[in-house]
Amino acid sequence: MSSVNWELKGCCKQDQKIFLATIGICTVVILALWRTILLTPFKLITVFLHEASHAIACKLTCGHVEGIQVHANEGGVTQTRGGIYWVILPAGYLGSSFWGMVFILASTNLLTARIAAGCLGVALLIVLFVAKNWTLRGLCIGFIIFLAVFWFLQEKTSVRILRYIILFIGVMNSLFSVYDIYDDTISRRVNSSDAEKFAEVCPCPCNGVGWGVIWGLISFMFLCGAVYLGLVILS
Repeated sequence: MSSVNWELKGCCKQDQKIFLATIGICTVVILALWRTILLTPFKLITVFLHEASHAIACKLTCGHVEGIQVHANEGGVTQTRGGIYWVILPAGYLGSSFWGMVFILASTNLLTARIAAGCLGVALLIVLFVAKNWTLRGLCIGFIIFLAVFWFLQEKTSVRILRYIILFIGVMNSLFSVYDIYDDTISRRVNSSDAEKFAEVCPCPCNGVGWGVIWGLISFMFLCGAVYLGLVILS
């Protein structure tokens, strides 16, 4: 069995070049369309994964999720009871960054891209039944249909772009997570942000801005790690 090419010897082969080029194209498209309505559904998916990460952290720490909301203004709320608060709070920003990395890595192979699309579809279906507002319900229904259409095209036609759809979602999620951390905790310093709340419950001598910087760096590391590991997988 061949060893893992951690040193990326012989980089970059055709698949690796396509991977890097596609990430670059996705980044340019996302930045060019950042203020347009075309990206709104993908931004809301990032908000959904942010709130879903809060919910997962709550369940993993034996809490109860009472409801999830995603708003059209790119905000969201996860109503929880119990669980470990200082675990639940950072899970939103860091969780959405982590899922961005997962989607980027999943796009390196058609099988894993199918699995990622299927898992996202199932997650949206589950959340559809606990959603507390129609923005989130509409988002769930819309993206389930969106994923189903591209899955059908992948399997039944010559339009084989499911991997690139998953990669775009991953890049969008990673970039928006970093931006969201900067916007909420550093540039505007929203007092109700997760970072400010975390600073209140954490005994560490660090304010909300400090935690925002730390979480932002971790999120950026997730993105860089996704690119590196993707190149390793494709080598």
